[in-house]
Amino acid sequence: MTRVSLFSAPFLLGFDTFEERFDRLARASEGYPPYNIERVTAQGGDETYSIAIAVAGFSRNDLEVIGEDNQLIVRGRQAEDGARQYLHRGIAARQFQRTFLLADGMRIEGAELKDGLLVITVYRPVTETVTRRIEIRSVE
Repeated sequence: MTRVSLFSAPFLLGFDTFEERFDRLARASEGYPPYNIERVTAQGGDETYSIAIAVAGFSRNDLEVIGEDNQLIVRGRQAEDGARQYLHRGIAARQFQRTFLLADGMRIEGAELKDGLLVITVYRPVTETVTRRIEIRSVE
């Protein structure tokens, strides 16, 4: 059975990849770890965003930040320490993967780990509108 979607409309040329991206985001909608997204500056029309992810208990070596195919992927993996004997364990040592879909042209500027927060800076430069006249040739 063929699946019909809004993105397959004939007037939306080249938008077919958006459907794939939305499907990926729907699958990655787990609530752990919690995060904030903040618009930091808007200088001269440029937009900078700060994504703060709560990663208490993770070291820099336990975390991985990847920019791939208009996505920001953050992974966390902690190794189990079998030598420890817990009387109560309220802080889970679990793995996570958090995915953020980025618009075309956005760039990941950097990441910083401080006070249990992984802060990732994402930047979108202002793009100039390009208008050009297309010459019409006559075919004879």
